[in-house]
Amino acid sequence: MDEHTAGTILADLAAEVDIPVNGTLSRVVYKDDNVRLVVFAFDTGEELTDHTAGVPAIVQVASGELEISLEGVVSTIGPKSWVHMPAGLTHAVKALEPSVMLLTLLKVN
Repeated sequence: MDEHTAGTILADLAAEVDIPVNGTLSRVVYKDDNVRLVVFAFDTGEELTDHTAGVPAIVQVASGELEISLEGVVSTIGPKSWVHMPAGLTHAVKALEPSVMLLTLLKVN
């Protein structure tokens, strides 16, 4: 992560984590008073089961392909996808192949 007085640059999100064999890894790559960025790495078949978040969140896929469930509605997402989830929405994520995902958690004012 390069920090500059004008901002922060993450040049390659997928390079921020190594995809574990038969596992899931998460790493906070940035946080301030308004936002927290967490990069997740999933091996094929790994998942985050149904859960909710207390704040709005955004999911972006850096590499790979994921199956995401929002209130039981399942979609397949990849590197060109963008997903917004309001606070309290039940959601789950499953990797269809080795994948890296960016989760942006937004502070509610």
